Amino acid sequence: MLQIYNTLHRQKEDFHPIHEGKVSIYVCGMTVYDFCHVGHARAMVVFDMVVRWLRASGYEVKYVRNITDIDDKIIKRALENGESIKALTQRFIDAMHEDARLLGVLDPDAEPRATDYIDSMQGLIGKLIEKDLAYQADSGDVIYSVRNFPGYGKLSGKSLDELEEGERAIIVGDKRDPLDFVLWKSAKPEEPADTRWLSKWGEGRPGWHIECSAMSCDLLGQHFDIHGGGADLQFPHHENEIAQSEGVFRTFDENGQSKDPEFVNYWMHNGHVRVNDEKMSKSLNNFFTLRDVLKEYDPEVIRFFILRAHYRSPVNYSDATLDESRQGLERLYTALSLLDTVTDESAANSSEKSLDSVFVDKFNAAMNDDFNTPEAIAVLFNLATETNKEKDRLIATEVSARYLQLAHTLKTLANELGLLERTTKAYLQGGVLSISAEDIEQLIASRAQAKKDKNFQLSDQIRKDLLSKGIVLEDKPGGLTIWRKE
Repeated sequence: MLQIYNTLHRQKEDFHPIHEGKVSIYVCGMTVYDFCHVGHARAMVVFDMVVRWLRASGYEVKYVRNITDIDDKIIKRALENGESIKALTQRFIDAMHEDARLLGVLDPDAEPRATDYIDSMQGLIGKLIEKDLAYQADSGDVIYSVRNFPGYGKLSGKSLDELEEGERAIIVGDKRDPLDFVLWKSAKPEEPADTRWLSKWGEGRPGWHIECSAMSCDLLGQHFDIHGGGADLQFPHHENEIAQSEGVFRTFDENGQSKDPEFVNYWMHNGHVRVNDEKMSKSLNNFFTLRDVLKEYDPEVIRFFILRAHYRSPVNYSDATLDESRQGLERLYTALSLLDTVTDESAANSSEKSLDSVFVDKFNAAMNDDFNTPEAIAVLFNLATETNKEKDRLIATEVSARYLQLAHTLKTLANELGLLERTTKAYLQGGVLSISAEDIEQLIASRAQAKKDKNFQLSDQIRKDLLSKGIVLEDKPGGLTIWRKE
C-alpha cells in the first residue's frame, strides 16, 4: 500500500485515489522569465519520480504541470530587455523544455499556460464576488476577503491571528485586511498592451494565485487527487488556492462546515535546495542555473543528486555533493558493464522475466513509504554489490544467468527512477571530450602493444597523457581496458 505524507494533515496516509486505478495530479511549474536553477530542477525531477512510480504501480495518471507566463517579474524583465512578453516567455519555455529533457523528466500530460485561461479566471473571480468572498477596491483591483472563508490557514496550520501577525509589516493599501490578496490587478498606465485584458472590472491581469485554481479545476475537475509544489508554495500560494477553489465550489453552513469534498485530497511539497544554509533563489542571488552546472556534470548526475535525498528534506548543493553523486552513479553503471557484451537476445529477455524478488520487494517497500528514494537507492547499491561479486567470479567478459538476473534487476528498478537508462559505455564515455573516441581507442591499442613488448614506460606515458585530457583507463580481467571520463 502506497503511503503519502499529506501536508494538509501533517502525517503519512494510505493513498486511495478518487477513481479506482486512476490518479489526477497537478504541480505548480515555473514562472518563465529566466533559466531554470537547481531548485527548479529539484521540483521537476521529484514529481517526475512520483508520476513514474504511480505508473509503475499500475495507475493511469493524468499529470498537469502549469506555466506562469504573466507576472510582475516577467513584465519587469521584458521591459528591461525591450522585448514582448510572448517573445520572452517563449524563449524561456523552450529553454525549460530543453533542461527537462536533459534531466530525463518526462513531458506532463498537459502543460497549461496562464494566459490561455484568462476567461476561466474571470469566471472564478465573478463567482467569488457573488459569494461575498471578494470585493473591488478603489484602485480597481479585485481582492479576496480571507476572513469570509471558513478554515483559512488549514494548510499552513496557523490561525488567522498568527498569520496576520506575520503580515502587519506589509503595506495594506486599499485591502480591508492585511491577509487579503489580489485576484485581479488593475492595469497601470505605464504597462504595455500585452500585459492587460478586458474584464467587467476594467483592464488588468490576473493575480498569481487565481491562475492555478482556474487551470487545475478546468483540467482535473473541482476535486482531484494530488497537488504538488515546492515547500515555499505551501503558504500563501497553496493556502490561497484552497480558499479560491473551495470558496467557489463548496457550500458552507453557518458553523463553517461543508459536506462537499475537499479541493485536493493529498498535498505534497518538496524541500528546498540550500546553499550555505539558505534557500537557493533568484531573490537571494545565490542560485546556480542548471545550464551552468551541466557544463561540469552529466545531467544524470544532477538527477541522481536530487533523488538521493528524500523529497521532503532540504538538500545542500555543493561541488562536493555532486562529486559524491557522480561517484555513486558510476558505481551503479559499472556493475552493469557486462550487459554491454551480451549479444544473445533470448538470454537477455529470459533474465528480464526473472528479476530477483528479494531486491524488488525491498525497493517497492521503500518507494511505497512516501517515495523514499534514499532507501530505494540504498537497495540499488546493495544490488550493485551483489552484481559485482558475481561479476568478479566470472572469467573475462563471460556472463552467467545469475549475473544477468542481478544486472537486469538493478537496471529495471533504477529505470523506474529514471536512472541507468544508458549502457555503461555510453554513460562513462558521454559528454564533451577533448580527444575523439577513435583516438582514445587507438591509444589503448598502442598501450596494449607496448605492454606486450614490455615497454612499460610507454604504457605508463599513454595512461598519463590520456589522464591529462580527462580520460581514465581501467584494466579489466582478460586483458580488457575500458575508458571513461574523469
